[in-house]
Amino acid sequence: MTDSHADSTPKARKASDKSARTRAREFALQALYQYIVGRNDATDIDLFTRDLAGFHKADSVHYDAVLHGCIAQADSLDALITPMLDRPLVEVSPIERGVLWMGAYEFQHCLDVPWRVVLNECIELAKSFGGTDGHKYVNGVLHKLAAQLRPLEVAAAAPRGKPAPAPEGSNL
Repeated sequence: MTDSHADSTPKARKASDKSARTRAREFALQALYQYIVGRNDATDIDLFTRDLAGFHKADSVHYDAVLHGCIAQADSLDALITPMLDRPLVEVSPIERGVLWMGAYEFQHCLDVPWRVVLNECIELAKSFGGTDGHKYVNGVLHKLAAQLRPLEVAAAAPRGKPAPAPEGSNL
């Protein structure tokens, strides 16, 4: 097999086809993991992450917004996420917690990104970096959160004849 064929494998194409925003989310998750686990300074984490191989291909504006937004709003993001959990927050892995922060943050502040895109990107992050079934947990929590934070968008995406899930805690 020649080198030209090696680049045409599905795995090679998939890595090269990643969008700049997908890359930004991957780097932001790695940085959030350092913050959650090590409680390292956000500026130090940011500088370290920007030096990682491939960062130049990431959307640095989106990375900045997600990383610094999640860190600045960590307490309010935890407060949003906690009612959706089936276990105490301390029992959620740092990767899944970071992904949940990112999803909640993007639902609230990145209104140009459709809720399904946020959900799918977070599921993929959990699959790539999290535990075996962590993506299923992320999916369930963020689906409920989407219904709460973007009710009109979620309702518009519901199949005809089937109502969208009611936001957690609603009387619907």
